[in-house]
Amino acid sequence: MVLQIGQKAPDFTAQSYMKGEMKEVTLSSYAAAGKWTVLFFYPLDFTFVCPTEIKGFDAMIKDFETANVQVLGASVDSQYSHQAWCQGSLGELSFPLISDLSHRISRDYGILNEEKGLAYRAVFIIDPNGVLRSYLVNDLSVGRNVEEILRTVQAFQTGSNCPVNWKPGQATL
Repeated sequence: MVLQIGQKAPDFTAQSYMKGEMKEVTLSSYAAAGKWTVLFFYPLDFTFVCPTEIKGFDAMIKDFETANVQVLGASVDSQYSHQAWCQGSLGELSFPLISDLSHRISRDYGILNEEKGLAYRAVFIIDPNGVLRSYLVNDLSVGRNVEEILRTVQAFQTGSNCPVNWKPGQATL
C-alpha cells in the first residue's frame, strides 16, 4: 500500500506503554475524539538519536495538547522494552510509546526497512477525520525538528493557505 496525502491513514490497534501502564491504543479513537494526531516512528529503543527526538516531543507536549494534538511514538520494540527504557535512562513520558513488534504498522505506513527489521524515522500528521495531511521520512541517522512538526499542524489547523515560514498569529493567504 502506498500512502497518499488526502487519504485515510491506516488504522491500527496496538499495545503501548505510558507512565507505568500498558494499554491498548487505537488510532481511530483520537479522530473520534476530534483530535489531530502526530504519529512518529523511531528505529529502536536504547539507541542514540531516538531519545533526543522522544524527549523533544515530551518537552513540547503541552504545546501539542494546547493545539488539540495527540502525540504517539512507535517503534518495533515491545511495550516491555518501552517500559524498561522509560523506567531507566529515558524517563517517563507524557504520551504513549506503541509497540509494533509484528512490523504491521510500520509496513502499513510504508516506512519499514525490511532488511534491518526496523522503522525509518517518520512522522505522520493525521487530522480529526483520520485523513493523512503530511508525512516526513528520514534515514536512520538524522532526527526531526519537533517545533516544525507542531508549526505544520498549526498551519493545517488554520484551514487557510500559509506562506513559507508562517508562524501562529501571522496572516495567512
